[in-house]
Amino acid sequence: MTVHVQALSPGNCPALVLNADFRPLSYYPLSIWCWQDAIKAVFLDRVNILSEYDTLVRSPSFEMRLPTVVSLKSYVKPTRFPAFTRFNVFLRDRFTCQYCGEREELTFDHVIPRSKGGVTSWENVVAACSVCNLRKADMLPSVARMWPATEPYQPTVHDLHQNGRLFPPNYLHDSWMDYLYWDSELEE
Repeated sequence: MTVHVQALSPGNCPALVLNADFRPLSYYPLSIWCWQDAIKAVFLDRVNILSEYDTLVRSPSFEMRLPTVVSLKSYVKPTRFPAFTRFNVFLRDRFTCQYCGEREELTFDHVIPRSKGGVTSWENVVAACSVCNLRKADMLPSVARMWPATEPYQPTVHDLHQNGRLFPPNYLHDSWMDYLYWDSELEE
């Protein structure tokens, strides 16, 4: 099937994906789908369209506006604890070296080095710039005289959402603002 698109390029038309309770599936990274995935979900009857772009897609048998906001028809229970990934470690540590405060060339460091019995876990890994990581090498914090600014811990999804609000995405469509709570003040 050939699809023709008018107005904005479809690549510039992502859809915000909300859970069935109208909250984003995730805040950071923000839960968005490309236009093709959004349309596929519409045709599979997995989502409701809440808002649309002016951009049309057409084929010989249908015409529709691209969705800007969709909500899942079935509720997906969020996990309490996020996956242990490099990105999530950086987000927990606010993209800051835990030894010097630098924000460039981040890597991760085992507080207790693996060579000294340390494990790769939330409680033993911190964000570190490459300079500090090389300086600490495989030494214990007491030997290197380097201690993390914040003791590493397993964050909750809420912790990462809070930190994610400090680093909003580059693109936020106006229609998304009713569903995102980045810096909005509640009315009394």
